[in-house]
Amino acid sequence: MTLDLATFAKDRGIKYFMISYTDLFGGQRAKLVPAEAIADMQKDGAGFAGFATWLDLTPAHPDLFALPDASSVIQLPWKKDVAWVAADCVMDDQPVEQAPRVMLKRLVSEAAKEGLRVKTGVEPEFFLISPDGGKISDEYDTAEKPCYDQQAVMRRYDVIAEICDYMLELGWKPYQNDHEDANGQFEMNWEYDDALQTADKHSFFKFMVKTVAEKHGLRATFMPKPFKGLTGNGCHAHISVWDVEGKTNAFADKDMPFGLSAKGKTFLGGIMRHASALAAVTNPTVNSYKRINAPRTISGATWAPNTVTWTGNNRTHMVRVPGPGRFELRLPDGAVNPYLLQAIIVAAGLNGIRKNADPGRHYDIDMYKEGHTVTDAPRLPLNLLDALREYDKDEDLKATLGLEFSSAYLKLKHQEWNAYTSHFTEWERQTTLDI
Repeated sequence: MTLDLATFAKDRGIKYFMISYTDLFGGQRAKLVPAEAIADMQKDGAGFAGFATWLDLTPAHPDLFALPDASSVIQLPWKKDVAWVAADCVMDDQPVEQAPRVMLKRLVSEAAKEGLRVKTGVEPEFFLISPDGGKISDEYDTAEKPCYDQQAVMRRYDVIAEICDYMLELGWKPYQNDHEDANGQFEMNWEYDDALQTADKHSFFKFMVKTVAEKHGLRATFMPKPFKGLTGNGCHAHISVWDVEGKTNAFADKDMPFGLSAKGKTFLGGIMRHASALAAVTNPTVNSYKRINAPRTISGATWAPNTVTWTGNNRTHMVRVPGPGRFELRLPDGAVNPYLLQAIIVAAGLNGIRKNADPGRHYDIDMYKEGHTVTDAPRLPLNLLDALREYDKDEDLKATLGLEFSSAYLKLKHQEWNAYTSHFTEWERQTTLDI
């Protein structure tokens, strides 16, 4: 039974709803709707000019309506009279197939028809920085190896604890928070869930972290590589697949190597087969490739992959299998669109199962020290343009994600790349002024 948002507002003292959708570039777009108007909005959606956001639409297109999905509604813990609700984009009474949440819901439905229920957890990393974005916010956070730094995390206790308290209140079951491998960097973890629910939580988490940081006079950034020499912001995804009731882990088999079932290996095979194309979505910005192709950092390791390899419990590879019945994809970064991340995982995995894909050999080596010895595994793309070209060549993945989405995404991302290449940089001046 669908939750009635007007009743929800009355019961909870909600005055306004933020009807929110996420565009192709991960931008969160919202309208603030008074509770008195929510009944009509729940039926018809809130109207937007789609061209005004990052979707492949023109000013001549009809109104885009964001239809709230009441099952996603969250009362803001820090502002109780406002509720956030994720929305699905429709136009002329039809789903907008390029819209990320619409696409993810379609893929979740496809997986369910094949008896599969994808569950994921994400590990978003972020920096707490100065309001102008120029430096980390804690002048004493200078250790060469700052990961898990007890003093540094406690100096930001007010921010981290407030966010965690909110997650506890929302029932997300957060279980750990830590200072990460870069100075000024943090990670917060909550319990895994169905792919759509994880995407909604991930989207809300980014909004919440930025809001709380601003409340404390700081700024939060999920930018993949905001500071030279420091470890970048990853967003590792832990993946398992269950039966449609969510009771039996279809990836788990204690008698198989790594505890990964035959079906799990084919899902992993899909991830490995499509990895270079995946990067166009999991690493969606120019800056993303400063993280996955980074030189050695101050701490001694980038903690990011640059080659398409998998392993057991070893953090130097693109995929690790840390325990039975699940694996961790270490490729995505902080800029990843929460909905496209889940969609491309489901799409690549489904293709792997359908084609009985083999993930190939696993490696037990330290890729940071011995990666040069691996000669039969592809390198990940060196830049966004290479990643877009890999995606464009991957006909199976494009079709599974949807040709409307693929066309729109490639068009807008090529425009972004072209804007970058036409931008004059200080590096050019420094390296060529005296030639």
